[in-house]
Amino acid sequence: MAAMGERAAEVAQTVERVRGSAPLSRRFGVAFLMLLSTVFAGNHVAARLAFDHGASVPTAVTVRAGGTALALVVLLALQGVPLALPRRTLLRGLGIGVLVAVQSFCLYSAVARIPVGLALLVFQTFPVLVVLLTWAGRGERPTRRVLAAMLVALCGLALALDVIGGARAVAGRWAALGAGIGFALAASGVFAVALFLTTRWLQEVDGRVRTLLTMATTAVLVGGLGAATHGLALPRDATGWLGLALLTVFYGTSITAIFTIVPRLAAASSMVALNFEPIAALFLGWLVLGQALAPVQIAGAFVVVGAIASLGAGRR
Repeated sequence: MAAMGERAAEVAQTVERVRGSAPLSRRFGVAFLMLLSTVFAGNHVAARLAFDHGASVPTAVTVRAGGTALALVVLLALQGVPLALPRRTLLRGLGIGVLVAVQSFCLYSAVARIPVGLALLVFQTFPVLVVLLTWAGRGERPTRRVLAAMLVALCGLALALDVIGGARAVAGRWAALGAGIGFALAASGVFAVALFLTTRWLQEVDGRVRTLLTMATTAVLVGGLGAATHGLALPRDATGWLGLALLTVFYGTSITAIFTIVPRLAAASSMVALNFEPIAALFLGWLVLGQALAPVQIAGAFVVVGAIASLGAGRR
């Protein structure tokens, strides 16, 4: 699954590669990207709806990735973008696609177990991990501003997970949310590695082609393993089918918008506005699924999103 960090990376690269005919205003850009983030969040809420009505995680991942890959094939054909890649680059892309497949499965597994907004907030720790990987792998020491943002983000996450209150409180929260948090953390870690390797191996590959490669790999791998293990369970009623359809439409529409409208927006505002997704997920999770959170958790969510937005600004 191409999640929010990958989308931010795609935004930056696509802005350089695919220019629109006329620039759009900054005010419109921020509003549009907040709407886009809401649609992205809607895909996760729709996924939870599908899970609650019989669909399995492998089914949802396969349908979404496969549908997105098909949409990208059409988009690339219409735009006349060549798909051929050197053999070494192709193999590296397939390897990163495997990581994205694991990340997609883990994140959807988290969404299936804990409130959607919390799952996305825990997953939001991946920028922190990317900074640490870059520090370890390239010796690029983060600035004090970035380190401060990382610390604030972790404190906000503790508030969002409602674990501040001693060992007994932590144990209680972990018993209720532990499996989902574990999957979300795993998704964050795997995705951080995928992003780190992408910047080293696939930086020059067109973002649209790169996303097609990862989506196709995810669909084939998760779909194949799901079929082999009899894990491709379909929804049991109309509500589940609606959720499965919506998660595909929402993600496919949003990823297409990234390659058609986002290149006409300012890159800086794009990076910040895309961080609205977890907040939108909290609201949609409450509105559609009845997943209410305590006020302190909502405050923690805003702290996390604000810190991550600051982290992105600091890294630029």
